[in-house]
Amino acid sequence: CDFHHRITHVSECYHGSVHDITILRESGILEHVEKAVKIIAEKGYIGEQYIVTSGRKSHGGELTAENKNFKRDINSTRSTIQNINQCLKIYAIFGSFYRGPIDALRKVTEITQAISALCNMNLNKHLIRK
Repeated sequence: CDFHHRITHVSECYHGSVHDITILRESGILEHVEKAVKIIAEKGYIGEQYIVTSGRKSHGGELTAENKNFKRDINSTRSTIQNINQCLKIYAIFGSFYRGPIDALRKVTEITQAISALCNMNLNKHLIRK
């Protein structure tokens, strides 16, 4: 998503057993990210280039006020992304298991891209945040 809360990239669909970081690496999106741009992600992506996460508190450690503010800002932005993901899930096709042939994942990707375009049209009318 971009700063206007529009979906800007839809990766190929994968089976559920494939880890998100593998999908990110294989998607090629990191090759198009400028050095000044950062992608906000969850803790499973810690250490990945161009990725900003809220990080983890060291065991038994305390966060500084600056770190707490940073985590709050990152998690607030991530919550907006989760709201956009929820917009996608409104379409019932994402609410069930895919039981089709493995080689039909391309078709599922195309359906996901079409639904993402519909969500973008809807998000233009009904902003999540200003």
